[in-house]
Amino acid sequence: MEKLRATIEQYARWKELGQYIDRMEGHLESDFSTSVENAKALLESVGKEICSAKNVELPASASFNSVLKTAFTALGYPNDGLVKQVSGSLANIAQHLGNLRNDISPTSHGKSLDELRERNNKVDVLTREFLIDSTLVVAVFLIWAFEERKDTAAISGKDAAKEEIKYDEAEDFNEFWDEAYGEFGMGDYSYLASEILFNVDYKAYRTEHKAFKEAEPELAVGEES
Repeated sequence: MEKLRATIEQYARWKELGQYIDRMEGHLESDFSTSVENAKALLESVGKEICSAKNVELPASASFNSVLKTAFTALGYPNDGLVKQVSGSLANIAQHLGNLRNDISPTSHGKSLDELRERNNKVDVLTREFLIDSTLVVAVFLIWAFEERKDTAAISGKDAAKEEIKYDEAEDFNEFWDEAYGEFGMGDYSYLASEILFNVDYKAYRTEHKAFKEAEPELAVGEES
């Protein structure tokens, strides 16, 4: 569970999930049904938060599996992708956790005294760890995928806005380029070299503009000497 703790410490948005982790750890040996219940609730909370942040509406009666699958879709994973298939399998494990909780919970349908004494023994320690860890792996992955993709999108958007160049605002570069390559005529039409580069290959225009700006100090020194 340390990896999940480290993940929610890294991304403050998810700090409330700590209460689920405390309950899982606190009852792992004494009352495994409580650990199961909180593991399932944690994973469902992560899925719902992702859907909410991505403005993806979930039906009020959405099943546990539906929440998880919708969360993966909201993150951009295709329905036929490997991650989606794996997530579906892990979601099924988590669904079985819910069935297991009902089977061993002391408040589910009532238990005889013998059943209450033996209910935790129905699941050995290794199986407990496997079931809980499987759930936590999905939670960590979903949180990581959401946060990393969100940050990448934000950075990309800023970079794009920062690098966007308006033709009319780059007069110094346009003049430099036009002096070097002149004007091109096509019948009754003629276009400046800078206009052609800007409209035909904006990426190349941006690259050349950047190189021109970086070379400006050197050009200025050359002119002074």
